Amino acid sequence: MTDIPRRTVGKTGCTLPELGFGAAAMGNLYTAIDDAQAAATLAAALAAGFRYFDTAPHYGRGLSERRLGDAIRGRQDVIVSTKVGRLMDPDAGITDDRERDGFHTAMPFSPRYDYSYDGVLRSHEHSLQRLGLARVDILFVHDIGRVTHGEADARYREQLIAGGGFRALESLRDQGAIAGFGLGVNEVEVCLDLMQASQFDVILLAGRYTLLEQGALDALFPACAAAGTSIVVGGPYNSGILATGSAAAGRYNYAPAPEAVLAKVRALETVASRHQVSLPAAALAFVLAHPLVASVIPGIADPQQVSDTMRLYAEPIPSAFWTDLRAQGLVRPDAPLPGEGA
Repeated sequence: MTDIPRRTVGKTGCTLPELGFGAAAMGNLYTAIDDAQAAATLAAALAAGFRYFDTAPHYGRGLSERRLGDAIRGRQDVIVSTKVGRLMDPDAGITDDRERDGFHTAMPFSPRYDYSYDGVLRSHEHSLQRLGLARVDILFVHDIGRVTHGEADARYREQLIAGGGFRALESLRDQGAIAGFGLGVNEVEVCLDLMQASQFDVILLAGRYTLLEQGALDALFPACAAAGTSIVVGGPYNSGILATGSAAAGRYNYAPAPEAVLAKVRALETVASRHQVSLPAAALAFVLAHPLVASVIPGIADPQQVSDTMRLYAEPIPSAFWTDLRAQGLVRPDAPLPGEGA
């Protein structure tokens, strides 16, 4: 078992293992897995040393939370984050596991967005019941922003601000029911906007700070540094392409990778090959070099991916690789690199 180092989350005093487990696949993201595979995957993760798991009601319409809870119930050494913003309403019309919103699940529920005071408290309570746990450590406001909501985004932001969603989260934190909260999103602008409305302990930023793109360095990361807000990096492989490589039909931002992205991946692969470095190992190490990053949570779907992830996390990467990446202009000059200042 690997003892994964921990990093402090904002001003909470809570610490997260710097490598965590993204549990979207436990909700049958993209493809269905059975309960036995899910249980074996989570058992392998615990045996390997994973102690931080991130889930959400959205992941399989409650399926990921149910499976995760069954695997960790009774343990005192596991940190869990889940999300608010969607309530799962019973829906007797769902009787099969055809793909819905990216997930193959027969869980008989339909999602309904609700970021209000009551919606946040109900979501928290429902998650505890699905997980079968008395507590989760961190709550993320899930998928707020124009990418998800389009023209309805202003109405949902109003629920968070005037409608009391943030007030509910602040109350849960003040009571000690959770250690902290923030946003769980894949767009930068909404983070900057909503940081004006509440004090976030941590932001789960998916796909926006990776080897492929570092635009979050422009405004978001300086704002987080000033506010004492940590970052959890989701989607460190940009939803797949940095793990599968350019030769496969990889995904970027949950869709087939466009040619411009494939071209940059090929350039990264060329440098990685020259230094005998695995590109996904570099993807994990790169984000962890930033001092704001408390944890990186790659998605994991089976026991083999558990062992692969631990191997990639431990892979030694020569400093010349990072120097070469910077010289080629493949990472921004202001992006911290592993080993700098050590």
